[in-house]
Amino acid sequence: MTSEQPAPSVTASPLASLALKAAGGVAIFSALLDYLILLIPPNVTNGQWQLATITQLVDRGIVPLVGMALLLTGLWVDSRVGRTAIAKGLFTDLRFWVSALASLLGLMYLLLSILHLSAVYLSSQTALEQVNAEASQAATQLEQQISAQLSQQRPQLEALLQNEELLNQALQSGQLPQDFQQYRDNPEGLNQFLQQQVEQNRQQIQTEIGTRRTEAERRVKIEAWKSALRTSITSLLLAAGYTLIGWTGLRRILRA
Repeated sequence: MTSEQPAPSVTASPLASLALKAAGGVAIFSALLDYLILLIPPNVTNGQWQLATITQLVDRGIVPLVGMALLLTGLWVDSRVGRTAIAKGLFTDLRFWVSALASLLGLMYLLLSILHLSAVYLSSQTALEQVNAEASQAATQLEQQISAQLSQQRPQLEALLQNEELLNQALQSGQLPQDFQQYRDNPEGLNQFLQQQVEQNRQQIQTEIGTRRTEAERRVKIEAWKSALRTSITSLLLAAGYTLIGWTGLRRILRA
């Protein structure tokens, strides 16, 4: 004889459904509270505030999505064990409110993906303007330094031409070209020599400034693209997930 297997117990189902609904509800309400705190105080005219707020909203977007999945699963478990009667009115059906909230969040995250691209563009333009301003400031400081250097070097070189011993030491050490003595009685040639030295220094420093400017612009553009791709794509995925839950739920509830 074969012994009969005991029927599976469903006494754990009510506890499982309660745990799922509780976890889902807490996740949803805590996320909505977090959203509200992020938006207070609003500063919509500040591009950095927009960028930071949208990024944080998207980073937290998975929490209510998981909460809705848990809550709906708990309601489904209740229906399977016959603990929940079908709601007589639309507005008393918890599934309706979850689906409506999901649809609203789906629309919000769709709009956030667009707003984020705009905020990233404005932020990158501001950063590029700052880079250009810093480069212009560095170029202005360069001209001031060159003017000061020119006014200081001329009397020093003129004094050096009058001192044979110091001049020979400078020539032997390579600080000055070997034909520098020709400028002793040639003030115009000395001016040309100084202008040549100044121009060489200017070109060298301008090249360094241009290199730093190009590198800074490249970093700004790369960071902008990374931020745009990461946050906007994530926001679109969240919009798709919420919309799928919301519209599917509303369609089934309205058809019932």
